[in-house]
Amino acid sequence: MSQIPKFSEETLSQLAYHYKEILNLLGEDPNREGLVKTPIRVAKAMDFLTHGYRQDPKAILESALFHEDYKQIVVVKDIEIYSLCEHHMLPFLGKAHIGYIPNGTIVGLSKIPRVVECFARRLQLQERLTSQIKDCLQEVLNPLGVAVVIEAQHLCMSMRGIQKQNSVTTTSEFTGAFLKNENTRQEFMHLIGANLH
Repeated sequence: MSQIPKFSEETLSQLAYHYKEILNLLGEDPNREGLVKTPIRVAKAMDFLTHGYRQDPKAILESALFHEDYKQIVVVKDIEIYSLCEHHMLPFLGKAHIGYIPNGTIVGLSKIPRVVECFARRLQLQERLTSQIKDCLQEVLNPLGVAVVIEAQHLCMSMRGIQKQNSVTTTSEFTGAFLKNENTRQEFMHLIGANLH
């Protein structure tokens, strides 16, 4: 795993201060034994959960580009996603399925999940996350097409609000051959749905 960029000590300290204030506002005693270290723990958790702001997804891809004359679909599926909804700052989690058709350039396979992680570790909307991944891959790789499908459960729907525990949201974005050619798109959908391993 590459080094994850971290908040400064000053930022962590400020976050911890504000989380202590939140505990007070909730009616808790932040000085009781179980909560004394909670503000700094939450600050460190937020540091990790939002580290995508401090990474460059294009640079991640550009670090492992290779020339290769391969023009069939490359699929990386079942990439785990853990993100925070920007509306309630509650988690949404699920899987991303990514496909692209190279146009003379391929990327090291581990870089695709890293790009997904980079965008997911920000305050997000699932729709925006889907588009950002697609746009980044299209811009850096200039492939014949990109396909992104994300399936996720949103805790803002299951823990609060409508309280539907089993609902799943699916978003998709396509470019190039996946957008223009129904057969190509169907092949991708078959590959991400097939239990091939």
